[in-house]
Amino acid sequence: MLKVALKLLKKIKDNGYDAYIVGGYVRNYILGIDSTDFDITTNAKPMDIKNIFKDKCMPEEEYGSVRVIINNIKFEITTYRKELEYTNNRKPTKYIYINSLEDDLQRRDFTINTLCMDEKGRIIDLLGALHDIEDKVIDTVGDSNTKFKEDALRILRAVRFATTLNFTLKDEVKDAIIKNKIYLKNVSMSRKKQELDKIFSSSNIEYGIGLIKELELDKELEIYNLDNIVLCDDIIGIYSSIDVSDKYPFTNIEKETIKKVKEAIKLDNLDDMVLYKYGLYINSICASMKKINRAEVIKKYENLPIMSIKDINITGEEIMKILKKDGGPYITEIYDDLERKIIKKELKNNKKEIKQYIIINYR
Repeated sequence: MLKVALKLLKKIKDNGYDAYIVGGYVRNYILGIDSTDFDITTNAKPMDIKNIFKDKCMPEEEYGSVRVIINNIKFEITTYRKELEYTNNRKPTKYIYINSLEDDLQRRDFTINTLCMDEKGRIIDLLGALHDIEDKVIDTVGDSNTKFKEDALRILRAVRFATTLNFTLKDEVKDAIIKNKIYLKNVSMSRKKQELDKIFSSSNIEYGIGLIKELELDKELEIYNLDNIVLCDDIIGIYSSIDVSDKYPFTNIEKETIKKVKEAIKLDNLDDMVLYKYGLYINSICASMKKINRAEVIKKYENLPIMSIKDINITGEEIMKILKKDGGPYITEIYDDLERKIIKKELKNNKKEIKQYIIINYR
């Protein structure tokens, strides 16, 4: 992938412009972390990029950036700029194009995200990023209060980078976060959730939660009971152990899963009826939260005589024929009874035995 990116840089250079890979990819390259996100910064204007890459450009253009796809790799190419105005502590709404790489880097959030790489793979460090990476610290580019007031999402990004990279927030950064955290209210719930997902998915989650509590961000983030959080290897389990605002954009499936985990966590997740009712996934999450051997949960689940009502070896039509009755709610009642009997191994899932059971108990 890097070879493709370097060729892209060279093509822009061959057309008379400067171009560099910038930000996260270069940072991760230095840290030895695999990355597939390529952001390119250049003094070429968007129309210049479109003229260079023509049909490789995606049709939409956002915030002066052009998306180019080469060998199925997406590159975000953005012209050097200076941001003049932000709206609602989040979005830059006025900017001008400039011709200086260093001035462009000044608009970025953290020093560790200002590293660049040229078309020959050489690292360019104009703002001391390598020093901060060596010291494992998160520092803003310029005044921290200004950066967080301009774009409050940077507050959560600071916590996320500190968490995932196991870096320390500089004292000035912490102070500025506390001072400006009120502006998190202007960040969309979707963007907040994206950052929280990355924090909660990190192997260093305890550190991230500690930072959220230390900086008292839970109120602004509308997440509660952090002291009760249960660490497990499934992010749904983590969300299930705390209370979060219903304004967060969980999918309907996520909401239903969280609801079921909250129910099942109170039960015996090795009980056959619980395993049957809630299924393997829900019970596996609960097992992880309760430090139950997941292999035991899987083994017990796989040994269930049936996995769903569809596995019961008799049809509704057969039940009606046995009882010589038209269809009705009684069929559901019989199936509920059969489920319990079969799961508890009081009745074999055998058509002959099931028919006999229905004749004895329902005719």
